[in-house]
Amino acid sequence: ETVHIQEVCEGKMLLNKSVIRFGMFPVSFVQVKEVIIEKRGDEEVVLSAEMPLVKEVTTTLREWGSIWKQLFARVKQVQRLMWELMEWRSQLLSGTLPSDEFKELKQKVTSKIDYGNKILELDQVVRDDDGNILDPERANVISLFRAHEEATAKINERIKEEQSNIQTDHSGISARIQSSPTHSLYVFVRNFVCRIGEDSELFMSLYDPNKQTIISENYLVRWGSKGFPKEIDIIFVCLFDLGNKDLSREKIYLICQIVRVGRMDLKEANNKKFTQGLRRPFGVAVMDISDIIKGKIECDEEKQYFIPFFPYVLFLVSFFPTPPLSDLFLALVGDIVQIRKEYPHLVDRSTVVARKLGFPEIIMPGDVRNDIYLTLQGGDFDKYNKTTQKNVEVIMWVCDEEGKVIQNSICLGAGDKAVSEYRSVIYYQVKQPRWMETFKVAVPLEEMHRIHLRFMFRHRSSQESKDKSEKNFAMAFVRLMKDDGTVLQDGLHELVVFKGDSKRMEDVNSYLSLPSTRNHHSDPHKMSTLSRSSSSVSGGGGGLSVSSRDSFTISTLVCSTKLTQNVGLLGLLKWRTRPELLKENLEKLKIIDGEEVVKFLQDTLDALFNIMMEHSQTDDYDILVFDALIHIIGLIADRKFQHFNTVLEAYIKQHFSATLAYKKLMSVLKRYLDVSSRGEQCEPILRTLKALEYIFKFIVRSRMLYSQLYEGKEQEEFEESLRRLFESINNLMRTDYTTTLLLRVITYTHPASTLHNLVHLITLFLYTFHLYPNPFSAPSVLLDVLSHYVSPSPHAPTSQKNLTISCVSLCFSPYPSLCASLSPPPYTYTLTCYQGDTFQHIQDIVVSLLRVINQTVITMGREHALISRVVACMTAILSQMDDRHYSTYIETFSGTTDLVDFLMESFLLFKDLIGKHVYPSDWMLCLILMPSFLLCLNPLKRYLSLHPLPSSLFLTESLQLQHFSPTKRNKILAKYGDMRRLIGFAIRDIWYKLGSHKICFIPGMVGPILEMTLIPEEELRRATIPIFFDMITCEHARFGNFSKFENEIILKLDHEVEGGGGDERYMQLLESILLDCAAEKPTLRPQVQHFVSLVKGLLIRLLDYRTVMSDDSRNNRMSCTVNLLNFYKDINREAMYIRYLYKLRDLHLECENYTEAAYTLLLHSRLLKVGQFEFHGSQTQRQLKETLYDTIIDYFDKGKMWEEAITLCKELAEQYENEIFDYELLSKRLEKQAKFYENIMKILRPKPDYFAVGYYGQGYPPFLRNKVFIHRGKEYERREDFQNQLMSQFPSAVRLNTTTMPGDDIKNSPLQYIQCFTVQPVLEIPPRLKNKPVPDQIINFYKSNYVQRFHYSRPVRKGPVDPNNEFASMWIERTTFTTVYKLPGILRWFEATDMKHTTLSPLENAIETMESTNEKILTMINQYQSDWSLPINPLSMLLNGIVDPAVMGGFAKYEKAFFTEEYTQHHQEDREKLVRLKDLIAWQIPLLGGGISLHGKRVTEDLRPFHERMEECFKQLKKKVEKEYGVRELPDLDERKSTRPRSMLRSFRQSVISISSLQGSECGTPTKTHADR
Repeated sequence: ETVHIQEVCEGKMLLNKSVIRFGMFPVSFVQVKEVIIEKRGDEEVVLSAEMPLVKEVTTTLREWGSIWKQLFARVKQVQRLMWELMEWRSQLLSGTLPSDEFKELKQKVTSKIDYGNKILELDQVVRDDDGNILDPERANVISLFRAHEEATAKINERIKEEQSNIQTDHSGISARIQSSPTHSLYVFVRNFVCRIGEDSELFMSLYDPNKQTIISENYLVRWGSKGFPKEIDIIFVCLFDLGNKDLSREKIYLICQIVRVGRMDLKEANNKKFTQGLRRPFGVAVMDISDIIKGKIECDEEKQYFIPFFPYVLFLVSFFPTPPLSDLFLALVGDIVQIRKEYPHLVDRSTVVARKLGFPEIIMPGDVRNDIYLTLQGGDFDKYNKTTQKNVEVIMWVCDEEGKVIQNSICLGAGDKAVSEYRSVIYYQVKQPRWMETFKVAVPLEEMHRIHLRFMFRHRSSQESKDKSEKNFAMAFVRLMKDDGTVLQDGLHELVVFKGDSKRMEDVNSYLSLPSTRNHHSDPHKMSTLSRSSSSVSGGGGGLSVSSRDSFTISTLVCSTKLTQNVGLLGLLKWRTRPELLKENLEKLKIIDGEEVVKFLQDTLDALFNIMMEHSQTDDYDILVFDALIHIIGLIADRKFQHFNTVLEAYIKQHFSATLAYKKLMSVLKRYLDVSSRGEQCEPILRTLKALEYIFKFIVRSRMLYSQLYEGKEQEEFEESLRRLFESINNLMRTDYTTTLLLRVITYTHPASTLHNLVHLITLFLYTFHLYPNPFSAPSVLLDVLSHYVSPSPHAPTSQKNLTISCVSLCFSPYPSLCASLSPPPYTYTLTCYQGDTFQHIQDIVVSLLRVINQTVITMGREHALISRVVACMTAILSQMDDRHYSTYIETFSGTTDLVDFLMESFLLFKDLIGKHVYPSDWMLCLILMPSFLLCLNPLKRYLSLHPLPSSLFLTESLQLQHFSPTKRNKILAKYGDMRRLIGFAIRDIWYKLGSHKICFIPGMVGPILEMTLIPEEELRRATIPIFFDMITCEHARFGNFSKFENEIILKLDHEVEGGGGDERYMQLLESILLDCAAEKPTLRPQVQHFVSLVKGLLIRLLDYRTVMSDDSRNNRMSCTVNLLNFYKDINREAMYIRYLYKLRDLHLECENYTEAAYTLLLHSRLLKVGQFEFHGSQTQRQLKETLYDTIIDYFDKGKMWEEAITLCKELAEQYENEIFDYELLSKRLEKQAKFYENIMKILRPKPDYFAVGYYGQGYPPFLRNKVFIHRGKEYERREDFQNQLMSQFPSAVRLNTTTMPGDDIKNSPLQYIQCFTVQPVLEIPPRLKNKPVPDQIINFYKSNYVQRFHYSRPVRKGPVDPNNEFASMWIERTTFTTVYKLPGILRWFEATDMKHTTLSPLENAIETMESTNEKILTMINQYQSDWSLPINPLSMLLNGIVDPAVMGGFAKYEKAFFTEEYTQHHQEDREKLVRLKDLIAWQIPLLGGGISLHGKRVTEDLRPFHERMEECFKQLKKKVEKEYGVRELPDLDERKSTRPRSMLRSFRQSVISISSLQGSECGTPTKTHADR
């Protein structure tokens, strides 16, 4: 964070963060850094002087750090990226890196940042070639677009590379390695440990085991007999040259062949008696390096590889138990020049390079190579007169035609000095030795036709004395060039073995005229000579004879860019020697293998242009040379040779020198174009169009060279030729034949490459204009071509439009003369001309193509592959236009209608592009360019009132800064500011200019302007909210009210606030601004005040709703939803009311609150009037209500609310029976209804508990703050579980352990407090059940349902306490909660709107206790009567506790406390209550009697004494109570006749023994004044 230090005092700093924020910090907390102060207008911008890359890393780490922990799948991956960036940032800050390492580190850092941004779905960062972030103010639109494309491609490649670390592609090559055409294997030979005792040679090479071929030169290291290198001061490092094709090999081995140099046998004594200096095979070391080369294994400069090797044993290969060969391997990407540049600490000028055996994928111009590789394959030598097989040694020299040995022309391996003689390895007594030794022959190119190779064969003896007497016993030779001038063909060659005198064999005259190979076809006479079995050769053999019993085979491989093996190509390259065959050779070029042509690309092109230059005065060869040229260009365009594009580019820039070629090329090109434009057959035209890009590059380069050489001579002639060429193109495109031709080009070639070629045709035209200080008006010709080619009709062929638009899209990019540089301040784009004034050129483009491009964008689908390019082109045109262009362009329209059509289609296009982005979402720079340019449409602003474009413009996602991260938001604000402010002010101005037309935009523009006012920008809100009052005034003046505006704003406000717009500050501004405006118009003030009050109430609820929608608490979401739907019900907005009903329903279903979901839908069904449900009403309404009822009944069934379901079933049955007479449906409905009745009687329904919850403190949202709610618990839910679940929703809340109402200190506290305790529902029996015999299963339902009042009772002591009778002083403090609605309802809780506190006297408490006891007895008796499987113990305990005074005392303590003269005298007002208590005591006796009777029937024998004891106690109690309080009897149930057996439940209910009846006076129950006698 940047601060301004104002003062330093005693170790503290006074800091100023901004204009209005100050702070003081310890000095140790502030680090002073160097800064750069830039002047931007009147403002000073303070920038850190740190390296830009370091600042970028710091910003990136902060941004990633804020979001990476929110991830799930990529946490570890992003964490690893951040650690790497932090480490690299430290290295960058150290400032100690060498330039090469710094460059490499910079590339790694930027690559890692871009990759991390991609996987985190952040904005893409575009960079220049040096890795610096591209400044959009200094780059044109097309450059930005291309930079985004390139960055995307690189990042995608990086992602593929990351994935390839886990899973490689089909070839097993990592993406980074595969992307480069050249590679190298770095090998560092650290040591070779083996006890040989003689000098040795180590030949290291790469080997393909599948094809059984060596694929690289040998790297030779000479090791001494003492175990040290021969040259101790040399570091043995080698680079093996490789290509992409080599990396695609399945396996690659590094092999090291060890050849010892010394005696024939190691067992022989080391003395002069035995022959020395013999090359003998010793062993081979092999290692599979496929994974290293393909990048599967991470290379480390410190890691060593130990390679065990196998000895050479005849017919036996076994493991050699000696210490291994020690090497270091690194796979490096790039050619030798690139590697020396990137790895200077590893590779320098002295590093040996072992070339591959073959050509690289790319042969650049100037890469001259002239290597011939020869491999001794093997031989077969007869022993003749010897008793054992010979020890054959092959000796080879490179000789000229005179027999002289060419010195230093043989190279045994890379890293070794050239030698003049080669001696092979000797195999001991082997008849058919296979040497497989490869070496290189390097001779000057001019000597090649005189050179031949001579091989001598000699037997070597282990004894030095015998060895000296041995002479060469045979010889062979081979010429390197054939008689036709071509070099020796690659492959195997079986040489003729000659025998004769050793002196004769060394004489060149004796063998050079003889055939050298057995498959020699050049001379039949020589073949017949060789076929004879005679021992001498006739015809000048010079005493040599052909050995038919011996054979010798070699193989050759020519790697030369100067020597060809093709006669036709050789004839073209050396056309001067046989000029009469020139036409034939030019024709033959088309049938020569493409691989051979691209090998000699530079020489072939040089030959073609030399032919053209040397025949500049005639056109005899022009067409042939032109056709040959487009053939070569077509070869390079082929996918097989596409990597030679760079070679051709390099040739044009560096090696091409034909100054007059442009005349010839333009002439032939024009001829082809003219012939095709006339519709005549022109076979080469297709190939010509494919090759246009390079043809024009040759033309431009040739003209540049000519102009430099002759100082601009013939400029006018060239311009005229170019004009005629453009006219030919124009004529071609105007013909009907053109479309067919171009479509054939597209289908004939790869579409993308063809488009690219034709695009570059246009750019080359422009490039040509740029070459000269006085460009002529060729752009007009070009634009004329394009405007005639592309039809403005939207029905024009898509391919046709795509071609041209792609051309135009590139017209603005590569050449500065038509590019505009963006200059500050933002949104003010001016043209900076590079050469001359470009106003007219841009104006031509605008007039000819702007509308065509706009219509093309309109007709193209948003998923089209080229749409982003076309939009970039359109944006580029807009960016280059200034006010003069707009004004001039508007004047070109013929009439108002045409102008309005153009404006409307343009505005529609802009609006569509703003809403539907054509660029990827992470191309932020491109996304923000469109609105920024549209802000500059100053000349068109007066037309914008015709279209709601501006209101859509400020809603584009790229401008909604509040949704961005702080880092991204600050970047945009720093570069562009908040563009929505400018748009808002523009819209405000446009609105007030509408005048009497404003009413046409009400209510259509209410929504867009509301969206604009909701943007969190204070100044913008203050400027645009008054538009609402203007709308109110406008509508009121026309209709006398503003109901349309009111309805629309309520509808839109709901949508926008739910989507994230608006806040409390907006609510305050809206209220204050509208009321201030209304104060000036007294007639409108009351209506506006009512409207403001309405909107404010809605905003409060909407903001609460939005706040809790992201909350985990479903309860809070339900509460806010109910608040909203009640609000919409109060203001009679039925549609919105229903919308939130269904939102509430969905929330209930998520929680399985089926009862509440049913009550919610029931509210919707009540909106459907009865008349609409009847048969004569709307069929749709009736079906809707019926469907709703079915759903509601299903929900009630799941919630076990069968009473409610039955009510709805009855309503449906009434319709089926009396209205629509559908008896089939009626029967099904009655069956379901009967099932519900059965469920009520047979299925146990646990009673839910109710809990009072108080939310106290200012930390709660308004809809909870300092309010008490009654919650309906779920089945079997304990208070502890409910409370824990409640506390989890408010983890920071403090739980209050008291049940009393908290004081104001807690209510006003900023904290959160929760109070939770259980309350008892107060039963309200429906009138239809009162004074009737109702089963318990029915009455129990109403004890916990349809309840609105709840009690919480707390015992307190008052007055003197009697230790022997606590009931006399036990008072009850009772709080009665009344909810706003009955429970259950549309929520599981409702607010307690009324709380009453009452106190019960000890007598009233005793009455309640007796009522509860009697009810408990009655309930338990009924339970045991209906279910005989219940255990008897609970009934035993209940009855015994009442009848046995020794246990609880029964009601005896009530008698002592209240039934005394003293109490009666002091409490005259309690007389009725005393009578009530006595009545309850009297009614307890028949209940106890029934219970004991039931107990006697169920008691087991072991509890029989207990039962008898209880009966005895009951008899005494009954006698006493009946004497004191009278006799109570239940009616005789046998008087009622019934075919069904009666349960005890009904017997007792006949006397209406229930809470309601017991609470009534004694008048309602039969009473006897004395006991039965």
